[in-house]
Amino acid sequence: METLTLGSRGPNVKLVQSLLNKIGYNPGAVDGIFGAQTRQAVIAFQGNNRLTPDGIVGPATWKVFDRLLLGHDTYTIKSGDTLYSIASKFYTTVSAILTANPGIAPNNLAVGQRIVVPYGIDIVFTDIDYTYDILERQISGLKARYPFIEVSSIGNSSMGKNLYCIKLGDGPNEVTYNAAHHANEWITTTLLMKFIENFSKAYANKENIRGYNVPNIWSRSSIYIIPMVNPDGVDLVNYWPNYPNEEYEQAARLNTTGLPLPRVWKANIRGTDLNLNYPALWEKEKELEIKQGITGPAPRDYGGPYPLSEPESIAMASFTRQHNFRLVIAYHTQGEVIFYQFQNLAPPEALTIGRMLSRASGYPISENPGEAAYAGYKDWFIQEYRRPGYTIEVGRGVNPLPISQFPTIYNQNEEVLLLGAVV
Repeated sequence: METLTLGSRGPNVKLVQSLLNKIGYNPGAVDGIFGAQTRQAVIAFQGNNRLTPDGIVGPATWKVFDRLLLGHDTYTIKSGDTLYSIASKFYTTVSAILTANPGIAPNNLAVGQRIVVPYGIDIVFTDIDYTYDILERQISGLKARYPFIEVSSIGNSSMGKNLYCIKLGDGPNEVTYNAAHHANEWITTTLLMKFIENFSKAYANKENIRGYNVPNIWSRSSIYIIPMVNPDGVDLVNYWPNYPNEEYEQAARLNTTGLPLPRVWKANIRGTDLNLNYPALWEKEKELEIKQGITGPAPRDYGGPYPLSEPESIAMASFTRQHNFRLVIAYHTQGEVIFYQFQNLAPPEALTIGRMLSRASGYPISENPGEAAYAGYKDWFIQEYRRPGYTIEVGRGVNPLPISQFPTIYNQNEEVLLLGAVV
């Protein structure tokens, strides 16, 4: 992890600022700028945690931060310990400890036994820019806190990053949701990750969300979530302009628009727009590109040299073929609209379900964008399986949408994500 000091900028600065806020320090605005107030908050934190109070987030400070960011600690049972006394010490609950340690005997704790103790703060932060490292850390933390969730990888990105899949539920009704096909639409990753956390918490506590019985959904359905289809592109956007290696620098040179890279970059690291790379009238999409003068890798709108040319789209197609999905939802930004059709191939029930999703979110439903649209994931799913598939465009404004829109986006879409598993 990079060393942060006065003057540092970027997503890791935001991460530290957000964490310090949550644990009672005051680093100032979560703005990604390591200023004097953030430095003073770091010094205060270091002083309270037996660290050298130098205001520099180096390896020793990151080591302590990492435990907090993972959301749990490993504790060795001592003589006289009870789950209640341990919970009090870590500002958490007995229920959270029981969830994280299935099979533990509360009245028969063994001295020397090691247990996972979740902290009393949420793992998924919703006021920061997302990166692959943040995603990976949060998935690890959620798995430790909620061991009943299943974590796997459906493949790898161009740069070798895992394309993570989180499975919620163990019922026969299979559905899948994905986010961040497009790099500068990473706020959709935050949406799905927060849903994973809230749904897991509700299942552990046998609670409802918005009147939906979560344990019932768990036994009825299996929800497969791919929270970041395009991790290389997301990192390209959110680490801009300070890149960790030459591969990012080379990709960034494809941006000849004169606009800041985050504003325009939707593609993967190789300059292919993943949501134009599926075999659903891909040839027609290619004709449109040529008319626009797009003939090779670019920040956006280049559908690749041939369908499924990219490791990310190959992985998504292979993953989909391995399951019997009742419906799929692909999250994008922006426009607050739900698209449900492709070449009139969607079954009649797709419109019925789409209207239900529309009522839940407040977003209007539409057959397709005003301009011709081909070669998207939703398009390919409908074409191949003649089942309901939806592209949901969240938020309004200029991409990347500001994280300040997240509370509204989540509120509009939480019921959609519940409903998708039961319709």
